[in-house]
Amino acid sequence: MKIEILPLIISLVPAILIALLSIYFFKAHTDNEEKRRRFLLHRENKKQALPLKLQAYERMVLLLERISPGNLLIRISPLGEDKKDYESLLTSTIDQEFEHNLTQQIYISDECWNTIKAAKNATIALIRRNTLKEEIDSANKMREVILTELVEKGAPSDAALAFIKEEISAVF
Repeated sequence: MKIEILPLIISLVPAILIALLSIYFFKAHTDNEEKRRRFLLHRENKKQALPLKLQAYERMVLLLERISPGNLLIRISPLGEDKKDYESLLTSTIDQEFEHNLTQQIYISDECWNTIKAAKNATIALIRRNTLKEEIDSANKMREVILTELVEKGAPSDAALAFIKEEISAVF
C-alpha cells in the first residue's frame, strides 16, 4: 500500500490555513472584547469618580479659604497679648485644617496639591515672619500688620484658588 503524499498535503494545507485563520480571528475578537470591556469599565468609573473629584476640589477651596490669613485672623482672635502664643495658635489651626483634608489629594492632580501645599507653607511663613519683627510687640499688633500686608499684596492662597478654578474649568 503506497500512500500518496501529494494529495494528502493538498488536503491538509487548506485545513491548516483555515485553522490558523480561525485562531487569528478568535484572538482578535477576544482582544477586542477585552478592550471594549475595559473601556466600559473606565467610562463607568469616570462617572462615579467625577462627583468625588468635584467634592475634593470643593474641600480644597474651603481649606484655602479657611487658612487664608484674612479669614483666619478674623476667625481666630488672640487669647492674650503674646505674639508667639498667637503664632502657635494660628499655625496649629492651619496644620489641623490641612491634615483634615490630606486624603483629598488622591482626587486632585499632583500639581494642584503642590500648589495648595505651597499656599499653606507661604501662609505659615507670613505669620512667622511677622512674629519675628521686633517692632511688633503684641498679638493684636501682629494681626493688624498681617491684615495690612494682605491688603497690599494679597493672600498666599489666591494663586492656589486660581489654579483650582483653572483645573476645574479644564474638566468641563
